[in-house]
Amino acid sequence: MLEPDDLRTRVALDTLNLGAPFEIVIAPESGPRTKPKALNTALALARGSFTAVFDAEDRPAPDQLHRALDVFLTEGGETACVQARLTIDNTGDGWLARLFTAEYAGLFDVLLPGLAQRHLPLPLGGSSNHFRTDALCRVGGWDAYNVTEDADLGMRLARLGYRAAVIDSTTYEEAPARLAPWLRQRTRWFKGWMQTWAVHMRQPFRLASALGPAGFATFQLVVGGTVLAALVHPLFIAMLLYGVTVGGLFPDMEDVAAIVFFSLFGATLAAGYLTSAALGLIGLARRRLLGSAWVLVLMPLHWLLLSLAAWRALYQLVRNPYHWEKTAHGLARTSRLAAEAGAARVTIFRSSGADRQPSPRAAA
Repeated sequence: MLEPDDLRTRVALDTLNLGAPFEIVIAPESGPRTKPKALNTALALARGSFTAVFDAEDRPAPDQLHRALDVFLTEGGETACVQARLTIDNTGDGWLARLFTAEYAGLFDVLLPGLAQRHLPLPLGGSSNHFRTDALCRVGGWDAYNVTEDADLGMRLARLGYRAAVIDSTTYEEAPARLAPWLRQRTRWFKGWMQTWAVHMRQPFRLASALGPAGFATFQLVVGGTVLAALVHPLFIAMLLYGVTVGGLFPDMEDVAAIVFFSLFGATLAAGYLTSAALGLIGLARRRLLGSAWVLVLMPLHWLLLSLAAWRALYQLVRNPYHWEKTAHGLARTSRLAAEAGAARVTIFRSSGADRQPSPRAAA
């Protein structure tokens, strides 16, 4: 699906001479210029029983489609979506890419599998999603006006009684390694999560009835709580600094208000940092990437950057809610996938005996 004026992409596709079974379709000019609008246009033309969504820069595992299909065939029809695990490929591009790697490891290798095992609603990852096409059509496809359409779709599937599964199959993605593109991407994500929370909370009692108590709590904590934590974080920092400046680092033990103040804000900040770091550490361990765990000491800086993106998102939500800030890809300088493939080739070469001298008997 291409926008009518996206001539550069059309020229690039024409040079590939794709042919069948690929089709290039021009999206209608009406409506927002968003990914979910294009997906809905494509969904109307879908003829398969299953629909998969990948981003252009993705490098999914070769057997991922088969593994997703196995889940659909072995589980009941209530499983409408299979989410693969996303990981960052260009981890070595700098501290920001390493933070992204730790964050994705905590999300896709720890949090989302845990929610799926407990049949709780998932905020989908937007890529490497595999759907039953009939279930996708039943929920109305994607919200064309939501700039984080994946999180919204995961909640709408859950509201109709569908489940999402997470498979142990990896898709490598490229993360922004510079602050400006990272901020634009994260702003869009926060704005979409704000849209998702606001839309679903228009009728909170119906939402609670559809999701159930555990599902409703998950929605509030994962979607609403993530946004709220990012927005209030700088306020907590400012109030804590104010308290230290005015009341001193160690307030008088007789000043009950000061003690409560320090305990509340200090414990909240510590809990946020420690929870994020713990998720990232567990995820990095499962990815065998503990060599990058040092980046978790930058968690306070990461939270401040997240807060900046959240407040920027709130401003955009009021001024330009449907604007889609695109992220440039193809800029990575390093690749974990390429390095792992190279190491695997060396291992195979050595195990084949190609690097050993032949014995005299073999030579004879």
